[in-house]
Amino acid sequence: MSILIKPIITEKATSDSELFNRYAFVVDKKANKLEIKSAIEEVYGVAIESVRTMNYPVQRKSKYTKNGVVQAKVGGYKKAIVQLAEGDNIDFYSNI
Repeated sequence: MSILIKPIITEKATSDSELFNRYAFVVDKKANKLEIKSAIEEVYGVAIESVRTMNYPVQRKSKYTKNGVVQAKVGGYKKAIVQLAEGDNIDFYSNI
């Protein structure tokens, strides 16, 4: 079971990483904070001070088109924001 799915690279997440040393990840829905902390420390080799998690629910949408009403569903996910210790950082672009 892979706990870390992907890092979140948006303007807000990049700004948080530069200013406050916080990084955001999409993680497995069943993972708890201790599992997330150990997975990130193992993969990236950094010390973590705190982990905050958020569960985003499934969003259902309907569109009115000329063929009728079209139903759509956007899947839910769990997001984790980790605060790294002073002096540590994660470079997502080193492998490119």
